[in-house]
Amino acid sequence: MAAGIVASRRLRDLLTRRLTGSNYPGLSISLRLTGSSAQEEASGVALGEAPDHSYESLRVTSAQKHVLHVQLNRPNKRNAMNKVFWREMVECFNKISRDADCRAVVISGAGKMFTAGIDLMDMASDILQPKGDDVARISWYLRDIITRYQETFNVIERCPKPVIAAVHGGCIGGGVDLVTACDIRYCAQDAFFQVKASWNMSMLQTQDLVKSVQATTENKELKTVTFSKL
Repeated sequence: MAAGIVASRRLRDLLTRRLTGSNYPGLSISLRLTGSSAQEEASGVALGEAPDHSYESLRVTSAQKHVLHVQLNRPNKRNAMNKVFWREMVECFNKISRDADCRAVVISGAGKMFTAGIDLMDMASDILQPKGDDVARISWYLRDIITRYQETFNVIERCPKPVIAAVHGGCIGGGVDLVTACDIRYCAQDAFFQVKASWNMSMLQTQDLVKSVQATTENKELKTVTFSKL
């Protein structure tokens, strides 16, 4: 916990120095941490919750006037991206895009890391039990799901306000897609990025998806699993 506070403080200080550098003499921004550890550090001084932003998987606060802080807020799950996250992120950034008072956005993660990526346990029902009676309908259903999930990052890319990703700890899987949709990326010294390329074309069939997830949960090597031959 202490190491996380130190890393977050250093990242905050770096962002503050860059945003208030000599090139912007009239700009003054103070980014404060959120979460229980940050509240303790601030001696009980809490950030103001942003109006019209009430979410289950996100916390949106006013870091300072004209600056919104969007925090992935599932620290007990390493900020894994569940079904609620994919929907709420779209709603959040659609509101931010229309917010005339917002001029910049900072995205960070609560707890020990930025994000662990997709929450496979929460999303397994959509991916492993797709609706449809035949291959064509199942494929169309999966395409619709993927398109809706992609919109979560598209709204960040289309946001007319500059979006800054503040990364600490792990940024895994879908987290890499998220930060690439941002305009600027700042990283703490403990930040690391990971995309596991463990999926291949033979996993396109539903039964193969089930086998691959089961192997992952049982810590088995995918090369030991027999997949369908296309």
